[in-house]
Amino acid sequence: MGRIIKNAVLTILILTLGTSTAFLAYLHFFASGERGFSGEWVANLDVTEQAAVTALDWLQDIEAVSISLEDMEPYMRNLIIPVNLSMEQSGRLGGTFRCDIGPDSYDACRQAAYEGFATGFRALLGERLHMAGYEGDTSQEGVEALVAESLGMSTVSYLMTYGPALIPSLEELQERYEGSGTYEVREDILVRHYDAGGPSVIREEYYIRKGDSLILSGEVGEESSESFFDRYPILYTLKKNN
Repeated sequence: MGRIIKNAVLTILILTLGTSTAFLAYLHFFASGERGFSGEWVANLDVTEQAAVTALDWLQDIEAVSISLEDMEPYMRNLIIPVNLSMEQSGRLGGTFRCDIGPDSYDACRQAAYEGFATGFRALLGERLHMAGYEGDTSQEGVEALVAESLGMSTVSYLMTYGPALIPSLEELQERYEGSGTYEVREDILVRHYDAGGPSVIREEYYIRKGDSLILSGEVGEESSESFFDRYPILYTLKKNN
């Protein structure tokens, strides 16, 4: 009887050990793969507020009119610049990365910013013309025709040429975000080190991982002079492309 019980206990232990081994193997080869960093990530830099504030300041300076940020916000929506991050995990706690900004996506965002700015500018100009007693067409189309006739270019072209820089230049963004280097994981926090290209002063960025997101939590470095990013800090979250 005792031998039978002993054999039964031994059998259960062997089965339990086999099941545990299979489960641990699954965690190592599958679950860890889902939590790995290798792959393509994207961060959407939202410059909507910065563009609206810059446009507002310019309009207030040249028109000397009472206009608020709330008046500009409807014309500036979803101004997003994607930053692409490719990561290759070479060890359990580290690997290499490459970060870049596509010129085409940047140009599309810049064009959208000035088109929104032009819409607000035409609305304001039409209002001012009406208040001044102008009896012509003050609709968007009418004002656009008037601008083209008076200036020899479209409203968008005029603002791009003579207006303010609504968003950082591509060169500024590339200097800030592009580059390559290595990364390591410290207590569930991803730390990136730029080796080539990348930020001219800031060399490390810290991210906290939550599922398929990497949330920028801090940067290490000292700025030598005031820049666009000091006036309008941009924090972003990296999302993994599945």
